[in-house]
Amino acid sequence: MAGKVVLHYFNGRGKMESIRWLLTVAEVEFDEVFLTTREQYEKLLSDGELMFQQVPLVEIDGMKLIQTKAILNYIAEKYNLHGKDLKDRVMINMYSEGVMDLMEMIMMLPFSKDKNGQLELIKTKAKSRYLPVFDKALSGPIYLVGGKLSCADVQLLECTLMLEEKFPEILAEFGNVKSFQGRMTRIPAISRFLQPGSKRKPQPDETYVKTIMEVFQITAPLAGK
Repeated sequence: MAGKVVLHYFNGRGKMESIRWLLTVAEVEFDEVFLTTREQYEKLLSDGELMFQQVPLVEIDGMKLIQTKAILNYIAEKYNLHGKDLKDRVMINMYSEGVMDLMEMIMMLPFSKDKNGQLELIKTKAKSRYLPVFDKALSGPIYLVGGKLSCADVQLLECTLMLEEKFPEILAEFGNVKSFQGRMTRIPAISRFLQPGSKRKPQPDETYVKTIMEVFQITAPLAGK
């Protein structure tokens, strides 16, 4: 019998947060091992655990998986959050990758030299490129694809909450997305995840940024914008 899922990452959101969200919706319990030192990272490398020298690393079903999209797809497939057929899956993947493009811009914000400029860019792209697509997709259906909850829905909820942390009124023009957000937060597993004391991580702080810079031996900002 496979043991509990174990996540290896920093004690913060980053690319692991979407994995935490999806496991939560699938109602899968997980443990976490937080990277805090360069030595921990070097041991993972020397043990051959990181195929491309990157985290997240997820231990699940006797495997040690890396690459965020691959991990998310495995969880989605295993727990029936990836559509009913190939056509559903490709639509789900299209929506998911769009959401991830936007979330990655937000993830990079703490490492940016020009935070105000990056914030403005995020807001502009969210309102002109991404949110209109999701608002249209949700004009009738309660979920993005096939009338059924999928990983794309979970990621969209995560993204809307991240956006509202930065721009509290950003969904005012996107009523379908706001209604979707309300429906999703009433799902029991999600409602619990949004409560204090859950394994959901807070917005990145200076400690989180400092730890990443030290573990990866980064001396300059990661984002030029």
